[in-house]
Amino acid sequence: MWEEIAMLQQEVFVSFLRKFDAHPFMVKMNGNEYRIGDGEPTFIVKFNKAIPLKDLATSTSIALGEAYMDGALEIQGDLYNALDHFLGQMGNFSTDETALKKLIHTSVSKKNQKKEVSSHYDIGNDFYKLWLDETMSYSCGYFKNAGDTLYQAQVNKVDYILKKLYLKEGMTLLDIGCGWGYLLIEAAKKYKIHGTGITLSREQYAEFQRRIEKERLEDYLTVELMDYRDLPQLGRQFDRVVSVGMVEHVGRKNYQLFNDCVNQVLKDEGVYLLHFISALKEHSGDAWIKKYIFPGGVVPSLREMVYTMAEDNFHILDVENLRLHYNKTLLCWQKNYREHIDAVRKMFDERFVRMWDLYLAACAATFHNGIIDLHQILVTKGINNELPVTRWY
Repeated sequence: MWEEIAMLQQEVFVSFLRKFDAHPFMVKMNGNEYRIGDGEPTFIVKFNKAIPLKDLATSTSIALGEAYMDGALEIQGDLYNALDHFLGQMGNFSTDETALKKLIHTSVSKKNQKKEVSSHYDIGNDFYKLWLDETMSYSCGYFKNAGDTLYQAQVNKVDYILKKLYLKEGMTLLDIGCGWGYLLIEAAKKYKIHGTGITLSREQYAEFQRRIEKERLEDYLTVELMDYRDLPQLGRQFDRVVSVGMVEHVGRKNYQLFNDCVNQVLKDEGVYLLHFISALKEHSGDAWIKKYIFPGGVVPSLREMVYTMAEDNFHILDVENLRLHYNKTLLCWQKNYREHIDAVRKMFDERFVRMWDLYLAACAATFHNGIIDLHQILVTKGINNELPVTRWY
């Protein structure tokens, strides 16, 4: 009887997987093989342990993600290609937002968001140095040429952003969510601006401070361990403001507040560039990513970010989509990560090792499928008639 129940559960499980039949793959389970989709399978999903159907219904992404992390699920073939297949059919995923309310809707308090940021960015500079490029840029690169390396793409990206900002010597530049500081360092060296970076990550703060001293840029750059909500308390205004990959951490309730804070510290006629992961429509985000990678993270839609900017009298000059650049960036990161995986194993357990590999490959797949985009919005505070009338970058 128990064998019959187990077989019935297996058939129900395979029936669920048959929803993802856009491309052929094979499922192996309990010595049985099931072909899904038409044609020769391009990869194999092997289940070493059954996944409760209830877990799949509560959150397909958490159930499958945890199974992969724990070794209960293996991908025989290319992980990225398999994820590209499944995530291209995310409409078949289930998420019970009522059951996952505490995970999906977290507090946007300063204390909690500092904790969330630290959980991702403070796991160790030595870890990030293993698979990021020499610039320590943890955001979308810009591949101007087909043969560009990851390093060249990150140099291109920063150069592109600095050109868009239309910097002049002596200007002041604020970087909200400055990371390890490469953008401000390049701005100071190339344009002789005076820059301030803010971050909530102690690891990033310490490394950026070290780099400032190494480059002897103490007269040009400062870094502050600060929440964006405290920016108005600086009592300063800047000619230019930039934020790269940070607004995704503030929460949907705070998008307007984020831009309000920019408005308070940006001079009239000043230029502001926002570089952020975006979505076509508003949604709560992926449950597995929220649980294991970016707690509290919420991806804004382009339209809601444009709406909040209008409320602060930010006049949009340009909007650019760099989606496929992020796909390529993430594939470069995954390649680097796998090349240094033995070093990662000395730092973390096997569950973390598999989790991070899954994260990089999954994000690459979501950009490839257009589930998420990467946008740069360039605006002025009020009207600025002194900028060139055509694109200068």
